[in-house]
Amino acid sequence: MPLIDVQSVTKAYQMGDIAVQALRGVSFTIAEGEMVAIMGPSGSGKSTLMNILGCLDQPTAGSYCLDGVDVGGLNDNQLADIRNRKIGFVFQQYMLLQRTNALQNVELPLLYSDSSLAAERARTALEAVGLGDRLYHKPNELSGGQQQRVAIARALVNNPRIILADEPTGALDTKTGKELMTVIQQLNQEQGITVILVTHELVVAQSAQRIIHIRDGLVAQDEAVAGLDLSEAV
Repeated sequence: MPLIDVQSVTKAYQMGDIAVQALRGVSFTIAEGEMVAIMGPSGSGKSTLMNILGCLDQPTAGSYCLDGVDVGGLNDNQLADIRNRKIGFVFQQYMLLQRTNALQNVELPLLYSDSSLAAERARTALEAVGLGDRLYHKPNELSGGQQQRVAIARALVNNPRIILADEPTGALDTKTGKELMTVIQQLNQEQGITVILVTHELVVAQSAQRIIHIRDGLVAQDEAVAGLDLSEAV
């Protein structure tokens, strides 16, 4: 059974008297442990698709099953529970609290849990992305690449099955972006975390094992790629 199973998903938004079809019948599956890139021009529907995959929105029609559960029938609390337990989010803008250090930023998803080991788990996550020596640095004391690594560590702290990354290298220079994608590749290859990323950059997409091309709300192409080793290009 695939970890992610999307079948004939549509999404329509009502804008006044006009219904806008963001997705027009998208279907694909993703196996556990895959690293998949989603590409498409602006307005293609890829951000809408990512919101549905992240349980931030629900399809108008069709089905989305995550780990065997059809999320279309879940209420807001159940969706929040899935997001908290199974999905880690990484955004183009790092979304860090400026007055707190790296360790405290990574602990944030654990605030409402019963974990008495929050600091230890946050430390482990930061060490996993190569920031074990930056635990007490605030965001303004870190480079852009380091701040994005803190964001990845925050996504990892709840031991998610899936990382959803929306333009994770968009705010970084080319060299730093490649270094960051090397970290994401290692998390996928060494820890088996399923990674789904949206990107406009072909070299970033080629670091995945598949590229799903979205155009006009449809899957235009779903191709296997070699999984470019970006560490060799850093």
